[in-house]
Amino acid sequence: MSIFMILFTLLGGITLSAQSAINGTFSRKAGTIETTFLTFLTGSMFLAILILFFGQGDIFAIFKAPVWQLSAVFLGVLFLLFNVFAVQKIGVIATSITVITGQLMIGVVIDHFGWFNSLIITLDMKRLLALLFMIIALYFIYKGNKRSHEEATE
Repeated sequence: MSIFMILFTLLGGITLSAQSAINGTFSRKAGTIETTFLTFLTGSMFLAILILFFGQGDIFAIFKAPVWQLSAVFLGVLFLLFNVFAVQKIGVIATSITVITGQLMIGVVIDHFGWFNSLIITLDMKRLLALLFMIIALYFIYKGNKRSHEEATE
């Protein structure tokens, strides 16, 4: 089952990068906020159909959830909004590596302190080195993008 989940998640990453590229292009014509809205509206309609036919949970549990847990909804909107905007400016790969670096940075902090009732996994040298390598990768990708952009505009 774990190999299936890895492949499933890999497919999710592939679709996220494809969506970023398409949304970045689309937002040049429709606008960043409008593109983000359309993405969430379409996604909401699709999920409503899935809930209708396959839902097993309690949709009204949202009224019982602590307010801090509902903040995830706004964080998702901000993520997509920032992503659509960034792809237009720095490209898909720089946006993706920046997102992943940010996720890893906050992820080690959340794990280390056990925030949001997560497992406590202490920050060690291996994790610190992994973050350093991601930051180095981000630097080289950004510099490569910048150089390619400058060459293309000459």
